[in-house]
Amino acid sequence: MKELMIGNIVKVIVDRPLGSHHPKHKDIIYPVNYGYIPGIIAADGEEQDAYILGINYPIKEFIGKVIAIIHRIDDIEDKWVVAPEELSFTKHEILYKVDFQEQFFKTEIIM
Repeated sequence: MKELMIGNIVKVIVDRPLGSHHPKHKDIIYPVNYGYIPGIIAADGEEQDAYILGINYPIKEFIGKVIAIIHRIDDIEDKWVVAPEELSFTKHEILYKVDFQEQFFKTEIIM
């Protein structure tokens, strides 16, 4: 089911802009914009989280294309990867950009 979202255009509200600190782990600084997709509820009961790639400055919201799903094998929630429609990233590039947070989980990238 989650794979069906790949290619869809979504709006992301950024609550952790590029350069900000993680709210609980102050040693983690976000190298990408990170937020949630309003109205879509994830497995954890919260709105769906999303990484935004391809925008290299802090933003408050973004409309872009879902290019991948990061499936956390050892956690209940998945993360979506959203980018400008004209950009694409390889699995390796995605893993590199989100490793600051995903290094703590066993993941697979669905594209």
